[in-house]
Amino acid sequence: MKTQIYMIRHAESPFVFGEERSRGLSDEGFQAAKKVADLLDSEEINCIVSSSYTRARQTVESLAERKGLSIIEYDELVERPIKGLDYKAPWEELLQAIEKSFSDHDFSLEGGESTKQAQQRAVPVILGLLKEYEGKSIAIGTHGNIMTIIMNYFDHTYGFDFWKNTSKPDIYRMTFQDGQLIKVDRLWTCE
Repeated sequence: MKTQIYMIRHAESPFVFGEERSRGLSDEGFQAAKKVADLLDSEEINCIVSSSYTRARQTVESLAERKGLSIIEYDELVERPIKGLDYKAPWEELLQAIEKSFSDHDFSLEGGESTKQAQQRAVPVILGLLKEYEGKSIAIGTHGNIMTIIMNYFDHTYGFDFWKNTSKPDIYRMTFQDGQLIKVDRLWTCE
């Protein structure tokens, strides 16, 4: 029996230091979120879940309205902080840390979360959804790094290079057979 998960990376959201949980989509992001709903309109979706961060939820709201489904939020699906959220770091340092975290699953910067730790909090939610909605389809409002970390759990070829080439938004349909990932299709096409 096949089960599908649609990983929906959030649309454009302006970065505001200290507002990781509450920052929302830009005007461009809201327009892209409507395109996400258009793209998935013909897909059968039985459940919509999301990270509890505003930008992830806002990206799947149009889809939820169109499908007549409520959004179930999970704190366990929030973005992975590679460093503590209480201090700033240069982008190059963060990029290097993220890259290292995919080859050394125990690595993180001070106060941050390693790939292993992120998988330990997020993957049980995914496994639970796969069991509860076996044979059905689940849409997940997510973030680029935690999405890649989850996909990496099922297939180690998903790592830094994959993450680096994702877009905002982005959509990947993961097809599972008896709990095993058998196929991944990218549905979003960058314009």
